[in-house]
Amino acid sequence: MNQPATILRTGRKFDQVLKGARDVFMADGFEGASVDDIARAAGVSKATLYSYFPDKRLLFMEVARNECARQACDAVDMVETCCTPQEALTVAARQILSVILSDFGQKMFRICVAEADRFPDLGRQFYESGPMMVRARVKEYLEQATERGELRIKDFDLAADQLAELCKADLFPRMVFNIDTEFTEAERERVIAGAVETFLARYGA
Repeated sequence: MNQPATILRTGRKFDQVLKGARDVFMADGFEGASVDDIARAAGVSKATLYSYFPDKRLLFMEVARNECARQACDAVDMVETCCTPQEALTVAARQILSVILSDFGQKMFRICVAEADRFPDLGRQFYESGPMMVRARVKEYLEQATERGELRIKDFDLAADQLAELCKADLFPRMVFNIDTEFTEAERERVIAGAVETFLARYGA
């Protein structure tokens, strides 16, 4: 069950609460973030915060969903663009890698891993609320490109996942193990180009 979908009430301070919660979660993690700190950062009372989010996990998932929905909206341009598969997939790969290596993406990944034992559903809910949305945009483009005869794909779910995994080459392990925390444009473009070339070698028409 996707818990963020149960959030119904919004109001003039809804975005204010989300911004404050985002800052606190990113700084202190899920377990370390207190409701008092979130209310203080958001500039609202605890009563106001609870009127929007009666549970801290709901608030965390809405922060994740809100941020990832914004990132997924960036990917929709790729779906609607009339260009070659190489150009469209390069845009997609660049967006995927940008999300993975972003400060938000890194911290959310670490939070979900750190809380996996105590909150086993947290990672799944985060995936459903965020990364799965970007994956859906990629899958939509792959289906359309295949219909146009530009790509040859039978398993669109697998292909979308494979593109995402290709974008993790080299940089993601270095980030996870704290070998490096920042990467140059050249390093990013190297991975992006390699991901697209490999993908097209398998699925190009």
